[in-house]
Amino acid sequence: MAVHAEGIVAIVLFYLLILCVGIWAAWKNKNSGVSEGQDRSETIMVGGRDIGLFVGGFTMTATWVGGGYINGTAEYVYLPDYGLAWAQAPFGYALSLVVGGLFFAKPMRSRGYVTMLDPFQQIYGKRMGGLLFIPALMGEIFWSAAILSALGATLSVIVDIDINMSVVISALIAIFYTLVGGLYSVAYTDVVQLFCIFLGLWISVPFALSNPAVSSISVTAKEFVYQTPWLGKVDSADTWMWIDNFCLLMLGGIPWQVYFQRVLSASSATYAQVLSFIAAAGCLVMAVPSVLIGAIGASTDWNQTTYGSIPPKELDQSDMILPIVLQHLCPSWISFFGLGAVSAAVMSSADSSILSASSMFARNIYQLAFRQSATDREIVWVMRITIFVFGALATAMALLTGTVYGLWYLSSDLVYVIIFPQLLSVLFIKGTNTYGSVAGYVFGLLLRIGGGEPYLKLPPFIYYPGWVEQKKIHHLTGDVEYFIQQRFPFKTVSMLASFLGNVVFSYLLKYLFESGTLSHKYDFMDAVVSKHSKEIMDKTTLVSNDIILSEMAPVKTRLNTSLAGTFTNTEALSDDEVSSPESLVNNVLE
Repeated sequence: MAVHAEGIVAIVLFYLLILCVGIWAAWKNKNSGVSEGQDRSETIMVGGRDIGLFVGGFTMTATWVGGGYINGTAEYVYLPDYGLAWAQAPFGYALSLVVGGLFFAKPMRSRGYVTMLDPFQQIYGKRMGGLLFIPALMGEIFWSAAILSALGATLSVIVDIDINMSVVISALIAIFYTLVGGLYSVAYTDVVQLFCIFLGLWISVPFALSNPAVSSISVTAKEFVYQTPWLGKVDSADTWMWIDNFCLLMLGGIPWQVYFQRVLSASSATYAQVLSFIAAAGCLVMAVPSVLIGAIGASTDWNQTTYGSIPPKELDQSDMILPIVLQHLCPSWISFFGLGAVSAAVMSSADSSILSASSMFARNIYQLAFRQSATDREIVWVMRITIFVFGALATAMALLTGTVYGLWYLSSDLVYVIIFPQLLSVLFIKGTNTYGSVAGYVFGLLLRIGGGEPYLKLPPFIYYPGWVEQKKIHHLTGDVEYFIQQRFPFKTVSMLASFLGNVVFSYLLKYLFESGTLSHKYDFMDAVVSKHSKEIMDKTTLVSNDIILSEMAPVKTRLNTSLAGTFTNTEALSDDEVSSPESLVNNVLE
């Protein structure tokens, strides 16, 4: 296959457009927030908290509509024995945004948090916040690596250029404009990228549908033509596994920094909710062309195309069905539009994840855990360094690790079974403490890891009810691989066990300490009786210990003063009565 000059030109022009928009956004908003007294580091993380509905709706939608989203949806619709019934991402993520908007966006935005980990460190302490940072970081980095890997494979299908070079250049561009402009650059480029995805895929669909090799998708939806119907079905034996995966998408899609970064950048708590609902509708709309492309792939007689007589599913290329359809069923100039769409989807997700990971590290690990006296300039430089480091790490994993998708699947499961129940507890359950948080963390981790992970060839040590041994045949090599499939909804059970473990152990330890059954000296986490330790007082009071609550007055908060100031936004407190200084004290002391 020769290098396609038109494709190279199209990609270069698209990348230049994205780079220019990113730099323009950084220049346009270089003083935003700072003139109002907001620190530069916070402006990079959440903008000036002035993201409007138009840009906010686009950037929140683009965060979900990434390379994995459009490629994965098309793949599952195309795959025999799966079909549309198993393409759960569009509805799962849409409902995730609806649930997030209804229950989580308002309390998080109203209390003026800067990152998703802030409430954990406020209630459970900086050590527990650091522990919860691990699965959150893994999810962001592995997700970035997975979609960069998908980009390299996609480019190799349509344009015969070096995969490593394409991945490195794409990552460098995303890292550069994220370094320069932070959330503003990410948000404004998301507008352009989402438009490119929409236009590129919708332009391709009519040409692919009208190709002579493609049968009517309305017929192949219900009848066997070239393979099983693309509508698919869920067998009764797989019902609980289907429900488990759907709950993973719906609830596990909430506790991600990429989501809360948009929520916390909204100009008000109400806007944060509306952005979630807009993005939910956007996810469904953007999934339509991917579903159609997957259906087209299932309705194609590949022997009549330039692809060859052997269909993609028999060459283990089902995950590449979207770029394959673009190349072999569309004119070349149309396929390059589609290629730009895929590249846009990848970059719109990669830049968001890299910024999210660096924001959590700079604020919740470096500043709050190690250097509470760090200056704003110091935090900004830590963010810039970690944006580059995390971006380089994701790029290296995309190029060097063959199991990057398995790592991402496992880390996203850990976000669901560990962080979601912790977020539920810290926002809505009064009285939970660090001991319960640790117990819930351990329960969720053990029960999830115990179920194994076939993608990583990680065998289970807990065999849940209904497990079966499955066989997978690699068509290219003829190798046969056996793995254990857990049909029991063990991921959701692990999440529920983590949540109940947090609540039960929190109240149990609280009772044991307060009743005197356990000596106060064993409260080594300062979570129950040691309420007047330095860390707890920093979290619950804004002034010195000898001033009563009624005398507490609003103060001007700065990121570099103390733990108290880091968790309080005096302007936002008026949106939610539970966030007043008095109620914050009561919530923690209870």
